[in-house]
Amino acid sequence: MNRCTFILATLFLLPFTTAKGQDSTSSVREKLIFKGQFVSWANINPGNDLPIWIGGRYLPQANYQLELPKTRLLDFELSANLFGTTAFSPFDSVYADGNIKLYRAWARYSSKQFEFRVGLQKINFGSASLLRPLMWFDQIDPRDPIQFTDGVWGALGRYYFLNNANIWLWGLYGNQNPRGWEFAKTTKDRPEFGGRIQYPIPKGEAGLSFHHRSADTRNLNGLVPAYEDAPETRIGLDAKLDLVVGCWMEASWTKSHKDLGEFTNQELVNAGVDYTFGVGNGLYMIFEQLLVSYGEQAFSFSNSTSLSLLSLSYPLSFFDNLSAIVYFDWTNQHVYNFVNWQRQFDKTTLFVMGYWNPKSTRLPTQNSTQNLYSGVGLQVLFVFNH
Repeated sequence: MNRCTFILATLFLLPFTTAKGQDSTSSVREKLIFKGQFVSWANINPGNDLPIWIGGRYLPQANYQLELPKTRLLDFELSANLFGTTAFSPFDSVYADGNIKLYRAWARYSSKQFEFRVGLQKINFGSASLLRPLMWFDQIDPRDPIQFTDGVWGALGRYYFLNNANIWLWGLYGNQNPRGWEFAKTTKDRPEFGGRIQYPIPKGEAGLSFHHRSADTRNLNGLVPAYEDAPETRIGLDAKLDLVVGCWMEASWTKSHKDLGEFTNQELVNAGVDYTFGVGNGLYMIFEQLLVSYGEQAFSFSNSTSLSLLSLSYPLSFFDNLSAIVYFDWTNQHVYNFVNWQRQFDKTTLFVMGYWNPKSTRLPTQNSTQNLYSGVGLQVLFVFNH
């Protein structure tokens, strides 16, 4: 029995197995919820080799909850990712792709101060809003209104103290593809592990994170020396304060225990602020400054990229919102522009997005959406939730 089959069998059978021993006088309560999200989009970019892209994604989801005595909860989530896309140049070339795979598949036990979750899940944390050095386990593009990201296979435990401090411990297995800021795959059949401590401080909170994995650098076309097993250690620091404005700092340092030349050390540092101006219905602003650096020596900053981001959001009405994101790449002197109008209906949302970016995209994002947002173009995206 492979991993996916085992997880699916566990998710479907465990709720019924657990509930079987309960009699009619038990205080155990059950709840089964079915829902889903359908996304369709059309992208027009005259400068691309394939100027027209059309696609769709459906995320069906089932949640089962078993409420136990003493405010304990056993719950499960199972969802799939069904997607397809086609791109074409009229009367010339056509490209098509699609797949069906698991999106989330986890089981969780939780109480007032503790939770433990195992399976295919989303794990993210940190203080930064958009340019996130602690994007260790997801691939969210700030410009993506759906905030779509694949999950990771693993186990996560969290304990919450009464003073709002909390501690995280996780172990991951079977996640080979690069995530977040990683440029190399994870070594096959090698577990990963790490943890995080988050603690309240005056006017805010701070966190210290740690992660260890082994990287496989053999398929990088000579970019770095080829190793099947290159252990690396990752340390993250973050803090967020609520002052006159919201402000935060987030940093990550990745150290390879093999000689990878310029990629032996990676440092990412983010500083940001946000504020809502009392203009009309309220103009919300985020500004972030990100430094990305690689080097043979830690903190040498010998090979660095500096990126600024300004995000603005303004509610035109109760149902309409206008937002914009501007990036400036100081190293390559490139400007990236993105504008989004959002219209909210009962169960549906319409997004109309325009972008004006360099043809060759060098933004340090790891989501495939950056390929759609290169050059100058327009995207219409429709979301239906049921």
